Amino acid sequence: MKSKQVQRSEETKKQILQSAGKLFAKKGYDAVTIREIAKDAGCSHTTIYLYFKDKDALLHQLSMPSLHELHEQLQQISKVSTSSAEDKLKEISHEYIYFCLNNRNMYDVFFNAKSSRVDEEVPELEINKLRLEIFALMKVVIQECLSIPNDEQLLTLSRIYYYQLNGILSTYSYQHEPLNVLMERLTPTFDLAIEILLLGFKEKLK
Repeated sequence: MKSKQVQRSEETKKQILQSAGKLFAKKGYDAVTIREIAKDAGCSHTTIYLYFKDKDALLHQLSMPSLHELHEQLQQISKVSTSSAEDKLKEISHEYIYFCLNNRNMYDVFFNAKSSRVDEEVPELEINKLRLEIFALMKVVIQECLSIPNDEQLLTLSRIYYYQLNGILSTYSYQHEPLNVLMERLTPTFDLAIEILLLGFKEKLK
């Protein structure tokens, strides 16, 4: 049985994370200070440093579990040997869109706060290593679709694909329609967008 002191410590840590997540989502990661988080959490800013080294540590604690889960799901899709590369890319797109819209208050924090370039070879932060692994997985499937080498051209086309995904997220982030209903209604449109994008890539590569 946990002591009252341990329980209070766990509750304080949980409240700090909740406050950080709320403020990051509302104001953006860069605009939020440790003192603001502490005020919202009802503790001193020095208390936060008992649990977290800095604001980056809060970002990691909030984001990494969800990003790891997404990465594992995308890996599973990419390994299905019975699916064509195009079908894999569609499924990866569905999963990514669903994940981001299901976490619509936080997906910008998950993917963009303290982010690095997608061509950075050795990112400093662990969260950026994981983000790049997710992007690299998408890039591999695009490579399978197009049968081209892993070069600067593939990176450029993968970026364009990623821009399209984030355009979809920007369009539907503020919809109040139930997510499952939205996905059922719009998945054919999302799939068609992938098909057209790949056709355009293939035409460009001729």
